[in-house]
Amino acid sequence: MEPYEQKPEDFPRGKTALAGWATHGIGEAPGQSSIDLAAGAGLKALASIGLKLDDVDALYLALPDDMLSGLSLADYYGIQPRITGNNRTGGSAFLGHALEAALALEAGLCEVALITYGSNTRTNTRRYGPPPGSSPYETPYRPILTSSYALAARRHMHDFGTTREQLAEVAVAARQWANKNPEAYMTGDLTVEDVLSSRPVSTPLTVRDCCLVTDGAAAVVMTGADRARDLREKPAYLLGGAAATTHRYIASMPDLTITAAAMSGPRAFAQAGLEPSDVDVLQLYDAFTINVILFLEDLGFCPKGEGGRFVEGGRIAPGGSLPVNTNGGGLSCVHPGMYGLFTMVEAARQISGEAGERQIDNVDVALAHGNGGVLSSQATLILGSGATL
Repeated sequence: MEPYEQKPEDFPRGKTALAGWATHGIGEAPGQSSIDLAAGAGLKALASIGLKLDDVDALYLALPDDMLSGLSLADYYGIQPRITGNNRTGGSAFLGHALEAALALEAGLCEVALITYGSNTRTNTRRYGPPPGSSPYETPYRPILTSSYALAARRHMHDFGTTREQLAEVAVAARQWANKNPEAYMTGDLTVEDVLSSRPVSTPLTVRDCCLVTDGAAAVVMTGADRARDLREKPAYLLGGAAATTHRYIASMPDLTITAAAMSGPRAFAQAGLEPSDVDVLQLYDAFTINVILFLEDLGFCPKGEGGRFVEGGRIAPGGSLPVNTNGGGLSCVHPGMYGLFTMVEAARQISGEAGERQIDNVDVALAHGNGGVLSSQATLILGSGATL
């Protein structure tokens, strides 16, 4: 039997779109549970385009504290969706949900898909425990999450000469974008030296190399392209998307400097009929500063090993040649356990021209990328304006 090889034309390019989107409870939301936050974001996203809960016939989410969160939110909302998706791959899950929703919409299995997420990670007094499952090779050493990413950072530094200052440039750029975003949880001045001199967490990463711990929620509404045009003047059309997984635990990662984005990115671009040079703005999952460098390389924006040098001199900051994480990212805007859905919301806002002071001129193509596990699961979406159809 010949192995299946997906053809770019198999994907319904531009046939579905993000029609509505919202964020909710960013920062601290005391008294609200994760499902409260997810529900609130979903209601806001529907209201932004004049839809109601009764219109939703496909529901996708993955809460941090509920293995059956799809069932829970359907019950919470009082709806009976045709499709309930609860795929869990960590922070990349929601981009995977968008791919599933696009196929379901195109097949006529549903008409309105709501993808939502919320977490009270910061104000929850009963901290979530470690994720299910444990590795017999790692668990006895009691690693913290940061340690896995620190290994990748150290290996990149060893193999390619990447410097601590280059990693810090990623955090500084994120902060500069956050200073333009009234929703961002952490704002103010941040220099390379501030990053280097902040509290060490796991060598070579300091606390400013690490994402925030916040509450927050995000949601998007997906429909067929024709309906999206009736609901919003400038929808964000899904032109291409793909996901890939290389491992579960960091000890099994084939190469600490190459992520599955090297597979998901090219497939997504092929479906969209575009190349990295066509992208106007990038929203990358920046749980740690090394993530951005790895994803810039693996998605094709610079050669492998050149990511550190690529981000120097403010290239990804406001005024730079390649805007990255224009909301401030997980490093300075919001990171409630899983950040992937926020990349989709910010990409859609940039395409629609609704990003306020941080808006990039004439955005026709935006890339959203999610990371799950410990650099384990990668998912890439290419979104476009009407001009790309």
